[in-house]
Amino acid sequence: MENNTRKKRKNSSKYHNFHTFCDPGCPIQPTGPFRDNIRLFLEECGEVQGYEVEGMQIWSTLLVHERRGVVVPLYTFQENVKNSARPFCNHCRCAGWSHHFVSKRRYHFIIPVDEDWGKPLKEGVFELQTHLLHGLIHCNGFGHLICINGIEGGSKNLCGKELMDLWDRICTNLLTRKITVEDLSKKHMMELRLLYGIAYGHPWFGKWGYRFCNGSFGVRHHTYDSALEITSSMPLDQIISDFSFDNSWKNIKQIIEYYRKLSETSLITLRDLFRFMLSPKSRIAFGLVGYHSTSNVSFPSEPCSRTAFHDQYVRKDKSGKCRNFTTVAANMEKDGRWSIRRLEFTASVIVAALKEKRAQNKNGSCVMSRQEARDAARLYIGDTGLIDHVLKSMSNVIVGDCIIRKVSNRTTKKLEFSIQEVKNGSQVGLEPGSSSQPVHAPPIIPGRDVYDDISYMYTELLSRYPESDVMNFAVRSILDSKNFVKEWLFRDEPDDMLRYICRLIPISLDLESEHIRNYSPVEYVELPLHATIGDLKVEVQSAMRDTYCTLEEMEIIEIAQMEDLADAELVFGIIESGSELSVRGYGLDLNTDLKHEGGADNWTVRCKCGAQDDDGERMVACDICEIWQHTRCIGIDDSEEVPPLFICETCCTSLAPQRSQRVFNLHNPSAFTIRPHMSDLPGNVTSSRCWELYNSEDRRGSAVSIPKLYC
Repeated sequence: MENNTRKKRKNSSKYHNFHTFCDPGCPIQPTGPFRDNIRLFLEECGEVQGYEVEGMQIWSTLLVHERRGVVVPLYTFQENVKNSARPFCNHCRCAGWSHHFVSKRRYHFIIPVDEDWGKPLKEGVFELQTHLLHGLIHCNGFGHLICINGIEGGSKNLCGKELMDLWDRICTNLLTRKITVEDLSKKHMMELRLLYGIAYGHPWFGKWGYRFCNGSFGVRHHTYDSALEITSSMPLDQIISDFSFDNSWKNIKQIIEYYRKLSETSLITLRDLFRFMLSPKSRIAFGLVGYHSTSNVSFPSEPCSRTAFHDQYVRKDKSGKCRNFTTVAANMEKDGRWSIRRLEFTASVIVAALKEKRAQNKNGSCVMSRQEARDAARLYIGDTGLIDHVLKSMSNVIVGDCIIRKVSNRTTKKLEFSIQEVKNGSQVGLEPGSSSQPVHAPPIIPGRDVYDDISYMYTELLSRYPESDVMNFAVRSILDSKNFVKEWLFRDEPDDMLRYICRLIPISLDLESEHIRNYSPVEYVELPLHATIGDLKVEVQSAMRDTYCTLEEMEIIEIAQMEDLADAELVFGIIESGSELSVRGYGLDLNTDLKHEGGADNWTVRCKCGAQDDDGERMVACDICEIWQHTRCIGIDDSEEVPPLFICETCCTSLAPQRSQRVFNLHNPSAFTIRPHMSDLPGNVTSSRCWELYNSEDRRGSAVSIPKLYC
């Protein structure tokens, strides 16, 4: 019986063309607000599944990809916030929408990975970042594109552009209002928001109309625009000049000259270069134009496979040539997990451990196993993943005045590290028979692979531009701008319906509440031509009650633009369709916990970077004033744990403005230990905060040291 039911359900499924689904009229053309359009969408385009996930009903829409010959399932979930384990929206908070009223329903749109297309969805489906597409839209029309993964992200059938086209058509067809995306996309280990920002003036998502929403670490719109202008307008001739004393100068010059010859138009700025390198025309040219180089090495006139090229020109360089670890770290940083500073610090710790072991040996030799090096680094660094990542790359690299070698022990077959010092261009402490190899930038063959060329320029120009604080600050500002938004403007169709933008203005009693936070919800309503003012009030009231948890008892009493008119008057002819109305009412529920998307916590953010709200970055709160600041801005590295006690600079000054003694950390001037007199400490500190005071002396005039307080 169950098999027959499944067969009937399968036969009754509706199939839609993947590339035309949600085009105007395909299969629906809604004109109302999103809260009504989504219901029509599920009724006409979705098929209810025979199971639930976390108590939520699921609809499936089958999309036929004709070119691939596959059927792609699009799942839609309706999440009732009151019954949800996640009533508040972290995406709203990071997008700057923490003041929005909590919507009663959220709709998830999910296309799982290819392998799961024929399998039922399971618990925890919303937490996965492997979906090909996952979008969330609140019933008020505000939403978020949570993740998108095309062919490079694990799909065998769908590319990122096809998925974005589908998502954009869905949002447009259902008349959403604003959709945000946190752009963490990469290609060939390059941050696309930086690469595309320089090349096109907008991120990869900008192709679909996404623009700057808000930045992390206090980056504002004008800062972001200025950063794009600074980086993209950098003249190529100036770049060549600025790198004239850098060992990567030759490679950079060759790449710029190669693409200048290839282009039919003049390449003047960095934007011109990146835009041409990313254009299809330049990639097609690689298959038509022979390869040129100013070096004495001859290259084939026809493209060869990457493997053959690697064997012919690269493999012989593995004999022992060394690379500067700074260059290695710059390439490693592109994976986005650790900064160059953390990578270099980890390398220096490993080198110090090798030097210490060599000093302990009478013969001056030093060989340390990988596990020994790892254990030595663990004494100073808590992130084992970071240590393993650095150890993996420490083969024939120069750190400071030392060369680190990595070899496999012939007897134990385990990896071992050795250290050799470099003085005046020569090596000391070499084993007999070993040879000295020059340190130089690896050769680049312009035109061999466009992405290799872009990646090299990306790393050299954007990760370590020589002696340019302005360039480095601009790059950092672009990378700190991750949140982008697309807005769909209110649309009044030329038909026989009246549509209005209605802004709720609670009466004075509600306005006195601290929970309003200077925010008034705005909803769209749709009415027939014969609607009266009373009908308009009822429709607005129904819209507010249906959308927000805190407005379930809202009573609309008047409309500002029609306050002198009777409810029986027709709306048509009084206020033009498409206008914005101010409606007044009372009944705001101030007792419910579901008020704002940012949650019930009334935190205060005031960081030296200028941030005044949570932006999703790592923060720490002062244990005295409870004001939040970014750990990065106060000198706490991402690899460090947040100290058990943190006191901001303002509170440090107020604790002991005259008698405090600041002991600066040489590695981090912004972090220091403060030693106040015991009588200067607040009375609740030693009890409730449990300050572990040590090195205590006589309280009558001597200092008490407090373990590393960050200020």
